[in-house]
Amino acid sequence: IVILVIAADDGVMPQTKEAIAHAKAAKVPIIVALNKIDKPNADPDRVRQQLAEVGLVPDDWDGDTIVVPLSAKRREGLEDLLEAIVLVADNMDIRANPNGQVIGTVIEAELDRSKGAMATLLVQNGTLEVGDVVVVGKAFGKLKALFDFRFRRIRKASPSTPVSVMGLNEVPQAGDLFQVVPSEREARVFIAQKSHMDEKGPADKKAQITLEQLYDQFKAGEVPELRLIIKADVQGSLEPIISSLKDLCTEELSVNILYAETGNVTENDVMLASASKAVIVGFSVQADVSARKLAEKEGVSIRLYNIIYRMIEDIEKALNGMLEPVERETVLGHADVRRVFRISKVGNIAGCYIIDGEIRRNLRGKVIRNGEIVAIGEISSIKHLQEDVKELRQGFECGIAIRNFSEFLEGDRIECVLVEKVPAA
Repeated sequence: IVILVIAADDGVMPQTKEAIAHAKAAKVPIIVALNKIDKPNADPDRVRQQLAEVGLVPDDWDGDTIVVPLSAKRREGLEDLLEAIVLVADNMDIRANPNGQVIGTVIEAELDRSKGAMATLLVQNGTLEVGDVVVVGKAFGKLKALFDFRFRRIRKASPSTPVSVMGLNEVPQAGDLFQVVPSEREARVFIAQKSHMDEKGPADKKAQITLEQLYDQFKAGEVPELRLIIKADVQGSLEPIISSLKDLCTEELSVNILYAETGNVTENDVMLASASKAVIVGFSVQADVSARKLAEKEGVSIRLYNIIYRMIEDIEKALNGMLEPVERETVLGHADVRRVFRISKVGNIAGCYIIDGEIRRNLRGKVIRNGEIVAIGEISSIKHLQEDVKELRQGFECGIAIRNFSEFLEGDRIECVLVEKVPAA
């Protein structure tokens, strides 16, 4: 969930539009926190109009975007904002298991002269406690102390809790994922194995998104979406480019222009393209040196043109390419079958415990028995506490159904696999 803070006196600024583009690319709900409504020159209605113009129609205008007026200075409207967050989270069925595997994300980290390596962690599953052994990136350690957001000592932190921790042997990177392991010995083994894998080939190497891959997306089955970030020299150039690209839309292909602006290609453009798997196209502009370096690192394609029809022609050629893609499988998680239930009109359902990663509905499921694959099919249903869910993570119990297969046995293992189309070698 994105909380978009907008000043009621300033309104929607260029950086606000950029943030909205990032949120839309990530396909996450947006809650607008309309701050500074106590200022004399605040104009909430003007801001609502600006939001509607960029596609965020406020809920009080019969739209889908929740807008919460507030004053952080006077602490007015904060309860309304919290209620809005809870409402959206409930609608999205966001859940965590406080008794499951402890995992989360590093928000920030620093080296304190008196306390050593300090990291602020967001617990996303499980319950983090003093004495736990944490592995995060190449850092690890037994936690000596936990502090809440007021820097008061606490003994434990449950899901959705930000907590500062002391006890790591070095400073981790913001954005790193952390998890709890049984002992410091296992932490060292885990880091050694990860370092060995990194030496063989960087795991974080980004898959490049190029015009040549658009045909692969088209052939993958679902309605493809061509995501573009457009940069041009002047506003007068943008309009015919956008119009020409929208003319490419058909029932089989939708063109989604995430961001269109004048000026050279910048690092911010590359970050947006990386997060949204988009292609950057530019007309009569250049890419900054820093943007080119970041694009190479993130695997983002930047295509620059001096003639508009060449740009459109290249995209059309990419869509009409002839190279058939191949499948690439990524294992997301495993679940052990502990019981088998018979349900009328459905057949056998596997009562499972998720031992690692996550299980997602509609992805490929493999049933493994005694080390051999006995069935492959779509994971058609996941039930948790008698409710249908889209996905569940490690530490949860659930019922799993696989399309056209019901011969589960206790002791089977279900492997959840993400299948992607990649260019043929």
